[in-house]
Amino acid sequence: MHAIRLAIFDWDGTLMDSVGRIVACVQGAARDCGEIVPTALQTHQIIGLSLEVGIPRLFGLEPGSERAAALIARYRHHYLHDDTPSPLFAGASELLQHWHGQGITLAVATGKSRRGLDRVLDETGLRSLFAATRGADEANSKPDPLMLTQILGELGLASHQAVMIGDSIHDMAMAEALAMPRIGVTWGVHDRSRLAEHAPDAIVDTMSQLRQLLA
Repeated sequence: MHAIRLAIFDWDGTLMDSVGRIVACVQGAARDCGEIVPTALQTHQIIGLSLEVGIPRLFGLEPGSERAAALIARYRHHYLHDDTPSPLFAGASELLQHWHGQGITLAVATGKSRRGLDRVLDETGLRSLFAATRGADEANSKPDPLMLTQILGELGLASHQAVMIGDSIHDMAMAEALAMPRIGVTWGVHDRSRLAEHAPDAIVDTMSQLRQLLA
């Protein structure tokens, strides 16, 4: 990891403890639309994907269909009004500030839309720490690596100079496609065994372990 100049973070489940809120909103949308309500574990499998990809996959629908569009609309409604807490994970802000102070460039590649990403960047006060950010509506959905390619191009760096940090197999697969170093974190949606499927350079269980990898 000594050659790493750029740390690219997933958001939900990696920096922000928002998985519970996402599950609640997906389930609320399903009830509104008369669909079978998925379990939390089922919903975990699509967190990190864009809504346009993840919702049809979860409910077994054709992408772009009326039922999928209705579910996505109700999900967005619930996300704006749901009061399930979604704080930053303990130590996340301190880690970002520490790495930023050490001269490591920071970026975000997320399944959130640009609108949703802008909202949480402003709410958390972290916007100024990130040199580049990409949402799901600005590139192809994970695990397509286009978001990472765009960030690398914007910052003038090669894939071996960056590391992708995320909690899902979608994050790991995206980085693997570019032979980019990658670190899996186990406090989000996928456990150690799932993350290991994509041969990450490290899998960590705590924010302090993550911080030490780029000390």
